[in-house]
Amino acid sequence: MKNLNDFNSKIEFVLTDIDDTLTTEGQLEAKAYEALWKLRNAGLKIIPITGRPAGWCEMIARFWPVEGIVGENGGFYFRYAANKGEKIKKMQRWFFTDEKTISQNKSKLEAIENEVLSEVKGSAIASDQFCRMMDLAVDFCEDVPALSTEDVKKIVQIFEKHGAIAKVSSIHVNGWFGNYNKLTTAFKFLQNEFNLSEQDALNKCAFVGDSPNDEPMFAKFPHSFGVANIRHFEKQMKTLPTYISRSKGGDGFAEISQRILQVNSSGL
Repeated sequence: MKNLNDFNSKIEFVLTDIDDTLTTEGQLEAKAYEALWKLRNAGLKIIPITGRPAGWCEMIARFWPVEGIVGENGGFYFRYAANKGEKIKKMQRWFFTDEKTISQNKSKLEAIENEVLSEVKGSAIASDQFCRMMDLAVDFCEDVPALSTEDVKKIVQIFEKHGAIAKVSSIHVNGWFGNYNKLTTAFKFLQNEFNLSEQDALNKCAFVGDSPNDEPMFAKFPHSFGVANIRHFEKQMKTLPTYISRSKGGDGFAEISQRILQVNSSGL
């Protein structure tokens, strides 16, 4: 992973994870939130790409300085914007699949929930599960004492045994049914809302993340950044970001944002 000073490409979009990328010890601190506004005020378009639930995404899309948000690891995206020719903003929602399939998948996830809680001592269902629509989030260190790496692997194995996809974030194991992830829905958002081809997206976007569930983004986007705490997962990951900040969490995001703004405003 390269030093931030090696980054010299002007971009138009900043895609970013939230937990432990924008947040520090579970809190969205002033420095990171200010960095979002600095990017927005400089004309960049910000799109969070997160594993957090629909309920959170509704609020973030409406109140944060963002163009929209991809939630539950790609199960949907929300955008609070006016339709063409209209002045009034409305919440616009795109889902990977239909309501009937979502309901059927919830029943299958309930069986996985029961098995995980029975087989992995100390695990818990994430506190934000009540406002999720597409996936099951198992807490392994947010509101419970941190589980071992082996226990986290066991949770993943239970999801996969049932035919679900499972991804490890910095705090949860998220599992779902459906052939999507952060990357596929990020591309769908950029295509539908900004008419960007995949190649346009790769040229114009940067991505910032911190954990294994960000690997599809790191693997695809040449302008990819990790905050320093990604080193905690370094040995578990096959693909790391191109650049890394000196600081962790929100402070690291602020560093990355500052470098992006420097390059965009320079004559490079």
